[in-house]
Amino acid sequence: MSHAFIDASIPDLVQKLSTEEKIKLLSGPNWWNTNAIHRLGIPAVRMSDGPNGVRGSSHFVATPAQCLPCATSMAATFDTDYLFKVGSFLGEEAKIKSSVILLAPTCNIQRNPLGGRAFESFSEDPHLSGTMAAAYVNGLQSQGVAATIKHFVGNDQEHERTAAESVLSDRALREIYLYPFMLAQKKAKPWAFMTSFGTYSSDLAINAGLDLEMPGPPRWRTPLLIGHLLSCQKVFESTLDERATHILRFVQRQARRNPDVVFGDGEERSRDSPQARAFCRKLAAEGMVVLKNDGIVLPVKGGNVRKIALIGPKVKERIISGGGSAALRPTYVVTSFEGLVNNAPEGVEFNHELGCYAHKYTPTLEAYLKTPSGESGWSCAFYNHDENGNPVGDAVKEYVLQDTRIKLNDFLPEGLGDTWTIKLRGTLTMDKTAEYDFGLTVAGRAKFYVNGALTIDNWTKQRAGDFFYGQGTVEEMGTVSLTAGQPVDILVEYTNTKPPTGSETDRSQPALMRGVRLGAVEKVNEEDALVAAEKLAASSDVAIVVAGLSPDWESEGFDRPTLDMPGKQNELIARVGKANPNTIVILQAGSAVAMPWVNEVNGIIQAWYSGNEVGNAISDIVYGKVNPSGRLPLTLPERIQDIPAYPNFKSENGKIHYREDLFVGYKGYEAKGIKPLFPFGYGLSYTTFSLSDLTLSSVTSRGPDFELDVSVTVTNTGSVAGSEVIQVYISLPDFGLTTPGLQLRGFAKARDIAPGQSKTVTVKLDKYAVSWWDTLGQQWKAVRGTYGVHVGKSSAEIVLQGEFTLQEDFAWVGL
Repeated sequence: MSHAFIDASIPDLVQKLSTEEKIKLLSGPNWWNTNAIHRLGIPAVRMSDGPNGVRGSSHFVATPAQCLPCATSMAATFDTDYLFKVGSFLGEEAKIKSSVILLAPTCNIQRNPLGGRAFESFSEDPHLSGTMAAAYVNGLQSQGVAATIKHFVGNDQEHERTAAESVLSDRALREIYLYPFMLAQKKAKPWAFMTSFGTYSSDLAINAGLDLEMPGPPRWRTPLLIGHLLSCQKVFESTLDERATHILRFVQRQARRNPDVVFGDGEERSRDSPQARAFCRKLAAEGMVVLKNDGIVLPVKGGNVRKIALIGPKVKERIISGGGSAALRPTYVVTSFEGLVNNAPEGVEFNHELGCYAHKYTPTLEAYLKTPSGESGWSCAFYNHDENGNPVGDAVKEYVLQDTRIKLNDFLPEGLGDTWTIKLRGTLTMDKTAEYDFGLTVAGRAKFYVNGALTIDNWTKQRAGDFFYGQGTVEEMGTVSLTAGQPVDILVEYTNTKPPTGSETDRSQPALMRGVRLGAVEKVNEEDALVAAEKLAASSDVAIVVAGLSPDWESEGFDRPTLDMPGKQNELIARVGKANPNTIVILQAGSAVAMPWVNEVNGIIQAWYSGNEVGNAISDIVYGKVNPSGRLPLTLPERIQDIPAYPNFKSENGKIHYREDLFVGYKGYEAKGIKPLFPFGYGLSYTTFSLSDLTLSSVTSRGPDFELDVSVTVTNTGSVAGSEVIQVYISLPDFGLTTPGLQLRGFAKARDIAPGQSKTVTVKLDKYAVSWWDTLGQQWKAVRGTYGVHVGKSSAEIVLQGEFTLQEDFAWVGL
């Protein structure tokens, strides 16, 4: 492709485009690229998911990537400097994947912690969400990579996400849900926006200004459909010209910023360096929140602590991210077990017990597989069908895969017909003699064989499940006895044809999903496993339980049904806590979980999903290498009924009612006098801080140019260096409308304060801090009167208070 496009006149190019070429530009040929017009030297540009890492352009043979912590972890840092660095880091990652567009960040609101993609969104608070999103976008775009801020707007749960209407008031829309997008637009100007509910029309979307239908190939922007709309004048050629112009200008800008990528070889690469590992490790630790530290059980030091029990179903699992668009194949993973053992104080002895299972789908098996030729992984061969739908002939193409989750939605080799089969073969060698429960889940049809014997039939008759965004089945099970060190031959035969009986599963998603998943787990007696964990805890100085969720439970495509952690994790923690009060619970979850055992343990760390470096980061907090400074970006409820959005979590008759209105998260708890389990903005440190000397500057200008500086002195009154988050909440005067009592409108992080040292922190407020949406006037408005300034360590711990006066009303629109 010629570099001449970089300097080409876009109006001239549009004039040279045929109608069919204009239509072609408004959609993609596949999941990840725009369309090139080779005749005119117009290149394609590539995009990639996602918010916590750059996966690249294939689910099937994914290029390994660095996995960063999830958005709730990022927001827990309360540090915009770090979020800028995150964006910059991901910009570099995108370019080595030959991408110049990242489908991120997500800045929807966590109105309900059970939302399947809650972990992808920063916070329940619009100011924190928008401020962090803006820093992320600025960092990403500083590398010449376009941010695609999403999902515009009201995409706050997964239930019937392609069909539901979000029903909310004008004030809630403006003051809560559009607010983070507005802040990001003001402070960072994202180069692209992703709509919340996709494309459902041809003429309406084009006329409304939607430039690009993705993923491709298109459903709505085909030459046949658009040609018909042109002929009946529901779409005009001038509108096509306008849309094509937008796309070409965007592609040209990205080509100018990244000529080596856009005109490069298209290869996708991985990178790994000590510097990248150090950044990801520090970022993960910065986001971890210590929720409880009774008896100073944290940090764990050598000396008196000689024996540590590592307990729980997540200790040795590779839990790095939530599922769906955020999931990726990591370059490496440091598990919690590896991090805690390898970084421990000298002389500490470790022992491990499972305690219970907590998986939704059986764990994957790639670590135990070899191909027929002896390589790591298993082989995947594609076959065409004969006229009867049976695989025939030699393989069209064969690959070696390092994952027993096979996703076929965005890649198929050339030479396949409409229906086809894959055969996945390998030798499986387990390291323990036991009975194993195998699980086979499919979007399509599949059978599983062990040593030639049919073990699971998920082909003949199927049961609908939520696998693959609701288009797949439940996990069908089969039991096999295996001997340690003795290999068995396994085969999965999969076809993309429809099941012969029963109705197909959900096909309403924007794109057709196809794939298969194989896993297995040792059969255990649940009571025996719990008792073994209790005994180990009782004989240890400290018990560390790693628990929580996983991408099977938190993912795009479905919401969580309950706050409770899956399996018997709550019972496990309670029993371990009673056996040893020096129990530390480390929670890996992207949002809130119930903690009925909160009074049974001395230590709790909210570790979120922390990426590749999860184990090292956990060890840094547990052993005190890093003094924790993370603060909760969402309220943790004591029970599901306390969540302000309860019970309006789901779509009913095609509508999701946002009946809590403005009172999302901490605003709802405060309004109703409900004490949460842990409040918004909360988090402990291994030192102590005092806040003093609240100073408010004079209001420096009138009207929409309003500015006010809030200054506070932060003193480290403890014995170790640490960082504190200063949170500024504003209360509005009574202007006759129901409004939350406290609203976060500014924050700052006082970093690395030595014992006895003081730092003065200044938080700048502007018109956004005093404005509310005037529904009748369709404008932002501030009224004269007295405003409260509340400086705290959380939404529930206000330490300093002041006030200022606005002398006159003012109104504004835009940004």
